[in-house]
Amino acid sequence: MAVSRQQRRPVVVLYERIADAIHDGTYPPGSTLPSEPRLATELGVSRPALREALLLLQEDGLLSVRRGVGRTVNDRPPQRGYEHIQPLEELLSAGSPLRVRPLLRAVEEPTDFTTQHLLAPARAELRFWESLLAGESAAAALSQEWAAAEETLNEAHPAFADALRAAPAPATSMLAVLTAASRGVALTAHSGVSATLLGQRRGDQLGRPADTSAVLITQVIRVGDIPVLAAKHMLPTGAPALPVLQSN
Repeated sequence: MAVSRQQRRPVVVLYERIADAIHDGTYPPGSTLPSEPRLATELGVSRPALREALLLLQEDGLLSVRRGVGRTVNDRPPQRGYEHIQPLEELLSAGSPLRVRPLLRAVEEPTDFTTQHLLAPARAELRFWESLLAGESAAAALSQEWAAAEETLNEAHPAFADALRAAPAPATSMLAVLTAASRGVALTAHSGVSATLLGQRRGDQLGRPADTSAVLITQVIRVGDIPVLAAKHMLPTGAPALPVLQSN
C-alpha cells in the first residue's frame, strides 16, 4: 500500500528505504549490513529508529541475525504485499488463488468515488464489476472495481481497453485483466486502508452479521498520471491475512 510519506511513521519510511536497497541490489542476498552506528550515520537516522526498522525487517524475513557476523540479507527475500501490483485473489491466497465469483458486471455513471479517483467526467460510462473472492469454506472478500471511461483507456492504456471489450471470462477480477494486459506498461498504485463495519448489504453478500468489523482498502491504479482503475475491497474479520506495504 502506498500512503503519502507525510502520513507514515518515520520507522515505516526507514523500513522502506532499507527494503528498497535490498531489492535493488544495494545490499544483495547473503551480504552483511553495515554495523548499526555506521548504517545510522549513512541513513541519517537515530539508532533507536534504525533498530526498530531492522527488527521489523527480520520479522518480515528480509534479514537474519548471525552470531559473530551481524545482520545478513536472506538469500530469497520475500516480496512485499502490494509492492508488485497483483490481483487481490492472488495476494490473499495461500498458494492458490481464491475463486472469483461475479455478482455484477455493469456500466455505471460516475459516483462521488469514481469522480474523485478516476477523474470521470459527468455522464461518462464506466465499467463496474462487483465480485466475491471465496476460499474453500467461506467468502474472504468483496471487491468493487471500476475502469476509467473508455476514451481515457483508449489514450492511456489501449491494451486494457481492448481486453475489457473482448469480454473476458466472468470468473476473474478487473485487476487481473489489467495486469495481464500490462506487459511492458508501467503501473503505479496508491491505496488507503481504514477500519469499518460491513453493514447490512455487504454482510448479506459475505454471509456475515452486519456489525462484523472489516478492513476497507481503496485502490487506484495509474498509467503515468492517468488513473485507469479504482477499487474498493472489503475484508471482514477472519479473512486471510493481507500484507499491505507497497512501494511505487
